[in-house]
Amino acid sequence: MEDVLALFALTEQKSMKISKLSNSEKQRLKLLHTYLNQAPIQVLEEPFQNLDEFSKQKAIQLLDVLQKQNKTIILLSNNFEDLIVSSTEIHRLDAIGLHALDVKEEETEPASSYLESTQIRFDKIPTKKNDKIILFNPPEIDYIESVEGVVSLYVTGEAYPCTLSLNELEQKLTPFGFFRSHRSYIVNLQKVREIITWTRNSYSLALNSTEKTVVPLSKNKLADLKEILGI
Repeated sequence: MEDVLALFALTEQKSMKISKLSNSEKQRLKLLHTYLNQAPIQVLEEPFQNLDEFSKQKAIQLLDVLQKQNKTIILLSNNFEDLIVSSTEIHRLDAIGLHALDVKEEETEPASSYLESTQIRFDKIPTKKNDKIILFNPPEIDYIESVEGVVSLYVTGEAYPCTLSLNELEQKLTPFGFFRSHRSYIVNLQKVREIITWTRNSYSLALNSTEKTVVPLSKNKLADLKEILGI
């Protein structure tokens, strides 16, 4: 029992009534059934909903433990970022049907240093919303996401569609302090507040925003980021 309570970070709460637990502690306690269940396949719906960052980290670590036990855990969620940091495969259900998303880790870039490839450029980034073309200065952009080829710029929590590809945006924005953190994400490093380590192979970047935005960080990009930050 002590080992299980420690895994769920509930050791100090073992003598408390469930009604006295915080919402996140209650959510962690619910995952106890998943851990103890011997079924080889289990389904969890929105496992990270309303969890604080600490509880979310514990939940992802739990999934990592279950995977090492050769259990299959199917996560159902509307949050793409949560699935990226917690899953080995992602499928999307839409009007066409169920199909796999390409979220493979990018291969490590050889030879030249990331810092050696930067060039100074000045450009506004065009987006289109409600039949209007909106131009953003790079510092205004929090991060950029690409899902199934659809690229969106996020500014103060709001998404703006962009016709440029992620590769084109990476080339334009690298001189302004933007970083390709993942195959599907570019992030403004000036907006990054914290590097979160979920497991040995799973990382995220927490942004300094009121929405508590978290974007994935590929394990193959961690070394480049450390070089940029000088750590």
